[in-house]
Amino acid sequence: MLLTIDVGNTNITFGVYDGKKIAASFRMMSKTERTSDEYGMHIRSLLSDNGINSGNINGVIIASVVPGVMYSLTSAVIKYLDCEPMIVAPGIKTGIKIATPNPREIGADRIVDAVGAFEKYGGPVLVLDFGTATTYDLINADGEFEAGITAPGIKMSAKALWEDTAKLPEIEIMKPKSILAQDTISSMQAGLVYGQIGQTEYIIDQVRKESGYDNMKVVATGGLGGIIFNETDKIDVYDKELTLEGLRLIYEKNKDRNSGTK
Repeated sequence: MLLTIDVGNTNITFGVYDGKKIAASFRMMSKTERTSDEYGMHIRSLLSDNGINSGNINGVIIASVVPGVMYSLTSAVIKYLDCEPMIVAPGIKTGIKIATPNPREIGADRIVDAVGAFEKYGGPVLVLDFGTATTYDLINADGEFEAGITAPGIKMSAKALWEDTAKLPEIEIMKPKSILAQDTISSMQAGLVYGQIGQTEYIIDQVRKESGYDNMKVVATGGLGGIIFNETDKIDVYDKELTLEGLRLIYEKNKDRNSGTK
């Protein structure tokens, strides 16, 4: 079985694959500092809680945008799962060509999403990831990463509201009954959710216009992507497991070169 690990700015998301089928997925916070032993015990416990025997994990792949957790996390994988993890980094085979001036600036998470979207849905495809930041990445029909747009994520915007204003409370991010809000909480929810919908639709339209890709497919992922997907007809697919699937595909492309499998 393969363990895929996506280390984001807010959460670490794990996916367990039995062949091409995902058998389990779970998360832990990435901002909490942990030792390798703490990571190892948490991972084995979460695997067990999901009915997975940690001894059946014979491959691990990690993509991370948080360098500070990597030493402890990789040490935990080696010690507790007896696997040398494959790391998504420059030089790894992805099948995606970076056609931007500075390829090393593109985050591992965005490359992984691009691989998942292009392999599953073809190109041209615009990948939207509603995470800590909201990203929009364009991959053309030849599998080239052409351009990327980065905007504050919904949670990031919400946090700015309640942390930088004295009287606005912390709220649940959800679509209110109406945009015509008549109380503080629903007015914040309306601004956040409808604002994100408007931004999303405008950026999709502008990318389609400037690229000339009238047949461009639009695929969304990320924790809050489902909320936006349900409110617009400009997103074709919401694929919750896109990043984990991209990691699985990259592992398959490189596993013969990886010496860490059991």
